[in-house]
Amino acid sequence: MSTSSPEAVKKLLENMQTDLRSLSMECKKKFPPVKEAAESGIVKIKTIAARNSDILATLKENSSEVVQPFLMGCGTKEPKITQLCLAAIQRLMSHEVVSEAAAGNIINMLWQLMENGQEELKLLQTVLVLLTTNTVVHDQVLSKAIVLCFRLHFTKDNITNNTAAATVRQVVTVVFERMVAEDERFKDIVDQPPPVQGNTNRRSVSTLRPSAKDAYMLFQDLCQLVNADAPYWLVGMTEMTRTFGLELLESVLNDFPRVFLQHQEFSFLLKERVCPLVIKLFSPNIKFRQGNSSAASPAPVEKPYFPICMRLLRVVSVLIKHFYSLLVTECEIFLSLLVKFLDGEKPQWLRAVAVESVHRLCVQPHLLRSFCLSYDMKQHSTKVFRDIVNALGSFIQSLFIVLNTGNPAATNTSTGGSGAQGAAQGAAQGGPGAGGQGGSLTTQAAFEYRGTWIPLMTVSVQGSAKATYLEMLDKVEPPSIPEGYAMSVAFSALLDLVRGITSMIERALAKEEEEAAVRREANPDQNTQLEPGAHLVWEEMVSACWCGLLAALSLLLDASTDETATESILKAELTVAALCGRLGLVTPRDAFITAICKASLPPHYALTVLSSNTANINKAYSIQGQSVQIISSSSESHQQVVAVGQPLSVQPQGTVVLTAKNIQCMRTLLNLAHCHGVVLGTSWQLVLATLQHLVWILGLKPGVGGALKPGRAVEGPSTVLTTAVMTDLPVISNILSRLFESSQYLDDVSLHHLIHALCSLSLEAVEMAYGTNKEPSLFAVAKLLETGLVNMDRIEILWRPLTGHLLEKVCQHPNARMREWGAEAVTSLIKAGLAYKHNPPLAQNQRLQLLLLNPLKELSNVLHADIRQKQLESVLQILQSQGDSLGPGWPLVLGVIGAIRNDQGESLIRTAFQCLQLVVTDFLPTMPCACLQIVVDVAGSFGLQNQELNISLTSIGLLWNISDYFFQRGEAITQELEREEAALQKQAQEKGEPLNRPFHPAPPFDCLWLCLYAKLGQLCVDPRPAVRKSAGQTMFSTIAAHGTLLQQPTWHIVVWKVLFHLLDCVRKSSTTADREKIESGGGNILIHHSRDTAEKQWAETWVLTLAGVARIFNTRRYLLQQLGDYFKAWEVLLDHIQSAALSKNSEVSLAALKSFQEILQIATPVKDSTMSTDALAAMGVPPVLIDPLSAPGPGRPLLRSDSMLERLTSYNGAELQAPPPGEESTLEDAALWWSAWNTWYRTGTDSTRPPSGGTGTDRPSFVPSQPFLTALVQIFPALYQHIKTGFSMEDLRKLGVILHGAVSIPISSDASPFILPSYTEAVLTSLQEAVLTALDVLQKAICVGPENLQVMYPAIFEQLLLFVEFSCKPPQYGKMETKHVANAKYNQIQLFTPAEWVALNYVPFAERSLEVVVDLYHKTACHKAVINEKVLQNIIKTLRMPLGLKYGCPSESTWKLAVSSLLKVLSTGLPVARQHASSRKFDTMWPELANAFKDFLFTKSTPPDNVSIQEFQKNEAIDVEVVQLISTEILPFAIFIPKDFVGQIMAMLNKGSIHSQSSSFTEAEVDVRMREEFSKVCFETLLQFSFSNKVSTPQEGYISRMALSVLLKRSQDVLRRYVDDERLSGRCPLPSGQRMKLDCQLLRQQVTEIIFVLKAISTLMDSLKKTQPENVDGTTWAQVIALYPTLVECITCSSSEVSSALKEAMGPFKDFMQPPVSRVQNGES
Repeated sequence: MSTSSPEAVKKLLENMQTDLRSLSMECKKKFPPVKEAAESGIVKIKTIAARNSDILATLKENSSEVVQPFLMGCGTKEPKITQLCLAAIQRLMSHEVVSEAAAGNIINMLWQLMENGQEELKLLQTVLVLLTTNTVVHDQVLSKAIVLCFRLHFTKDNITNNTAAATVRQVVTVVFERMVAEDERFKDIVDQPPPVQGNTNRRSVSTLRPSAKDAYMLFQDLCQLVNADAPYWLVGMTEMTRTFGLELLESVLNDFPRVFLQHQEFSFLLKERVCPLVIKLFSPNIKFRQGNSSAASPAPVEKPYFPICMRLLRVVSVLIKHFYSLLVTECEIFLSLLVKFLDGEKPQWLRAVAVESVHRLCVQPHLLRSFCLSYDMKQHSTKVFRDIVNALGSFIQSLFIVLNTGNPAATNTSTGGSGAQGAAQGAAQGGPGAGGQGGSLTTQAAFEYRGTWIPLMTVSVQGSAKATYLEMLDKVEPPSIPEGYAMSVAFSALLDLVRGITSMIERALAKEEEEAAVRREANPDQNTQLEPGAHLVWEEMVSACWCGLLAALSLLLDASTDETATESILKAELTVAALCGRLGLVTPRDAFITAICKASLPPHYALTVLSSNTANINKAYSIQGQSVQIISSSSESHQQVVAVGQPLSVQPQGTVVLTAKNIQCMRTLLNLAHCHGVVLGTSWQLVLATLQHLVWILGLKPGVGGALKPGRAVEGPSTVLTTAVMTDLPVISNILSRLFESSQYLDDVSLHHLIHALCSLSLEAVEMAYGTNKEPSLFAVAKLLETGLVNMDRIEILWRPLTGHLLEKVCQHPNARMREWGAEAVTSLIKAGLAYKHNPPLAQNQRLQLLLLNPLKELSNVLHADIRQKQLESVLQILQSQGDSLGPGWPLVLGVIGAIRNDQGESLIRTAFQCLQLVVTDFLPTMPCACLQIVVDVAGSFGLQNQELNISLTSIGLLWNISDYFFQRGEAITQELEREEAALQKQAQEKGEPLNRPFHPAPPFDCLWLCLYAKLGQLCVDPRPAVRKSAGQTMFSTIAAHGTLLQQPTWHIVVWKVLFHLLDCVRKSSTTADREKIESGGGNILIHHSRDTAEKQWAETWVLTLAGVARIFNTRRYLLQQLGDYFKAWEVLLDHIQSAALSKNSEVSLAALKSFQEILQIATPVKDSTMSTDALAAMGVPPVLIDPLSAPGPGRPLLRSDSMLERLTSYNGAELQAPPPGEESTLEDAALWWSAWNTWYRTGTDSTRPPSGGTGTDRPSFVPSQPFLTALVQIFPALYQHIKTGFSMEDLRKLGVILHGAVSIPISSDASPFILPSYTEAVLTSLQEAVLTALDVLQKAICVGPENLQVMYPAIFEQLLLFVEFSCKPPQYGKMETKHVANAKYNQIQLFTPAEWVALNYVPFAERSLEVVVDLYHKTACHKAVINEKVLQNIIKTLRMPLGLKYGCPSESTWKLAVSSLLKVLSTGLPVARQHASSRKFDTMWPELANAFKDFLFTKSTPPDNVSIQEFQKNEAIDVEVVQLISTEILPFAIFIPKDFVGQIMAMLNKGSIHSQSSSFTEAEVDVRMREEFSKVCFETLLQFSFSNKVSTPQEGYISRMALSVLLKRSQDVLRRYVDDERLSGRCPLPSGQRMKLDCQLLRQQVTEIIFVLKAISTLMDSLKKTQPENVDGTTWAQVIALYPTLVECITCSSSEVSSALKEAMGPFKDFMQPPVSRVQNGES
């Protein structure tokens, strides 16, 4: 509730009345006047309350009367009354109802009470209330009130003293506050104060307003009092202390600086009174030197007095703080004094308070800036700011030294020792524990240096100077300063100084930049420069303070044992370094960075960059502590060792130790680089060099992307890391990475500095790594990589220096680890560069893309395999991630993939090949077509490398895939290539040069194909068989599948430059190939015997190549025929076929023939479309030729369902159209076929020619195989179809020679089981089949051909008959000895020694030939040529041999076939012979025939023992057949037949009729074995023709008569001899056993003979009976009858067989027993 509210007023009135009543009551007895006054006062109040509306104003007017009773009460000196009155007065005052006059009365009354010593506290309270509640007290009254308070301050009562002091302070404050309020009221009225003349009147200043005047007078008197002079205004002062005066001065100056700054009068007081006063009071402190004895100086020096000195410093602090601008000169003096007080010779407490004062300055950066401006930057002024900083530094240094000099002011001289006093004080000051047994045991923060241990206390909050000793206003004696206090304050001061200055400058700079940015936005064209003034001050400030700061901070950093302190020091150093960088002050920046770097490394670590840099820095101060011993107990005792590692140096040295502090410094260094990289400039070198060494000692190794990770235990066990640092390492490595990540925020210049620094570091590492296999330092390389990766957006500006350095210096390094990282860096950068989303994108920025890819290509020049491996792996990754967008970069990438060499090892080639596979499978469509040729080249080079066979083979597969791609995308590729070609052509024309590209005149798309074929061609002659095979197959498949795309002229190149060139190379290699046996195919692969020499392997290639070329000639014939030199090409091809066919390798030769067949089976379209299989069959082409060849190899069936025409017209491209049917040049066609015939003939002749010379034992050099010969012969029928029109006898003769030769060739014994039929089967070999087929084709052609062809029949017969002879007389092959199958049992064939040759079983062949002959003769017997050339005679002549040999034939079937054939031929031929008897063309034939009969019927060979009776009978039946033929076909026609021939026949029959028996029959068989049936037939035939009615000439009759008489005569002789023998044997005595055996044998023969004769006689008798009697000659009868007696004589024989035969013979004689009827004369019987 306010004092003026009605309620408050009412209450006040009531209270006043109550107070007056109380007063009246108290004074009723003792003090009546007072009582009366009180009562009248009550009336007065009531009156005022009743009459006035503004009660308070009226009260104030009448306050003198109202107060009067109370004043009187106070005068009674009664304590109770006095208290009551003072309370009432205070109430009035608090309601502000006291007038000026009343106030004066009150003050006077209080003065009296004071002098009486009554109610002192109440008095003070009253004064305070009076002065604070209103402003009525002024001038003298005020002065009296103030003096009253001062007087009470100096009473004996302590409480009063203190209360009075407080009151004085408050009153002084009130006075100045009134002035401030007054100024506030009048601030709008600007009055011009008259200029202040020299202050003549010290008592008053007329220009000031009332309150101001009071304040002025008060302040002036305070100065007087402190100076021990009489006051002007405070009259009545009895005593005063300086300390109190100084405190009051300080509080006024501190609380009301504006008063002094706004009013000149007050400013004047400051200058004229305060400053001189301070300087005067300071003098004892200035002059005093600690330790000076009185004797040393003439007059005793006044000792510094702590209370005054401390207060003076407080005043100075305030003066400097608030009135610096007024008191520039004076402040210079004060500051110089302050600096002096820090001197080591000053008392400890003085230094402490001085340092506190300095601290107060240090937290005011703007003040410091002013110092710098006012002093340091003025020409002849003291460098105050510099001195302050340097003084602080020196002060800190001196502490470490002074403490050791036994200074009595120090509490302890030992290192944290614990005397009782020290411990007590330590405990009192919150220092080390009271019982601490030495500094090293405590955990308190401290500085320790060379045995000096100074604890560190918390003295103030950061940024505020909270002093301890400057606040000790109650202490009279100097306090004992605890150890470490001064150090702690100085330390705080330093940190606050740095913090203040830097933040001030940073703020200003930031603001400037902001304004500049705004200005730039406003008018961007104007390049605004900042005004240099401000910068100059800042630069000066830094220049002034950096040396001192560095000296102090370095020392403290060295001595610090506390992590927090260290952190603060480092932060300060970092801040200054960064600031210097921002201001462009290079030397101080480098100095601070060097300090941090040195602190990061172990002591005395040899790092040239730092030492040289330190030498450059002008040290203004000795920085002790740069020479700490490595294991100095003083320096390191509080430092926890966290890592032991190896220094990074060329020479191996011992280990070095890293402490926790080193790690801390390292983190600061990282922080500096991270946050202030922009301003580091050249000092990047220092920072990075240090980091590199630290990273090395800690054993961090670069990982992916260049980030450093804690590595494995480095070389040897020397690196030891504690767990403390282990947990730190990931953080450090993380910061390290972030540091380089932040390089993206650097401007270009700073970035260049960074890159340059890294490159030079890397160079050092490279130098160090030479000649040692020790792990190199990879820091620089890893960080170059990291920096590159984060600056991808502006990679162009740093790409060249970066990659250039890596490629030249790092990737080529002999140290593998160094190289590996160089490559890692280059490849990672390239990959990242390609993956980065550039603006514009890479696709539109070809220059950049090529720039990025170029280093990849450069890597190919490095010879080290590991680098190439890395390069190729990265190519693989680039392809996988950016393959689609490589565009113009493809040639580079393909160049890298293709840069393989055979000396590079498998794994490289394998990786490169993976890349290529990826390209071919995924990226052919995305690359420019101009690169396709490069792809082909690269794929080819992989095929040609010899490290890895599988890759060679797979690359051939890739070439096939590529060709497929060409085929599918043909049109698109053609268009693009032609566009490009046009552009190149234009360029070439402009330059006036011809266009240079392989296969030039051909169109570009065709050139692509030709390159592909050329590559495959190279691969087809690779030394490795598998590669050749694969390449060959691929090449021919490609040409077959895609050849249609080529233009006609290109085919010319394909044929001559590709195909024939390839054939030449293969032929050459095959003929010169080695015949050494290859044991194994590498590894454990066994090689089949058919491939175990190089020659055999090349043979396979030759086969494949020839077949491929032949197939192309076959399938592309029409296209090739239009090339103009087709005939020449055909000849060349045939030449190749011939040379292959004549190759000594059976595989090649056979395949050559297959190819020959293939090119011959090209039918012309007309024929092709009209001729069916049946037609061919009718022509006699055997089915075996119509089917495709069954042997392995690229066979083609002769006939196809679609006609050649259809196929040709389906090809795209008009140039491939087939010519209209029938119009093709038949002439040229014929030439081609005859050329083929000549080739066939040459091949056949050369291959079937028997080897010349040499005995049979020599193994011939080469004998063609059966399949080869078969194939050769099989070619003829097809070929013949095309040449038959011109086929001459001469050609036929040539053919015969070849066929004969082919059939004659024996088989090697080891092949025989597979080719020979078993002897028991009469089968032809396929060769023999083919030979017969060939002749068959010929004879059929002749048969349907024109007349003139038929002259060839005899030649064919001749040829066939030659073959027939083979049945008995196998052909010889040169002089080779052969075993005949006939001589060996089939199952023994395998047992032949390998050197032997086996002649074929020619019997089936000969027999088949014979059948053909018979058949052919049957058809052609009447042909003129056949008759003229005596074909029949030749046939008979040929058959004589098997017929004569009969049982002697190699095969039984032969003679049987010969007989049957003879019979057939004769049945056809004899009529023809008889017909032509007159022409005598057959004369020579008859003797041959007679001989043939004779040789056969009376053969010299005996039948084998094992012939069964049935067999024998069958054979006899054959003989009988021959005789029957004679009786039916020859004898009846005797008139047409030469007589001698008939005579020979009769003689034969005669001989046959009594043929002697075979000598080896058992008795039981005798009658059978005697060929009696044959004899009988002969005899009958003889008789038939002897007694025939048709005797035409006496000569014939004579023949038969003669025959009969010979027969009968012979019978007579046999019988006689038998009878004689029988008689003899009967008489003989019995012989010995042996004799008996012999006799039996003879006897048996005789018996057999006699039986035969007897049977002949009975036969004769039968015949005679049947014959007309007139036909029988008389002598014959006589002879027959003459036999009878002899027969009778035989009756005595003992043999039963003879007896039975005798009976048969004698029986018919009964017909002679009656005489015949005599001839009747007239001729009738």
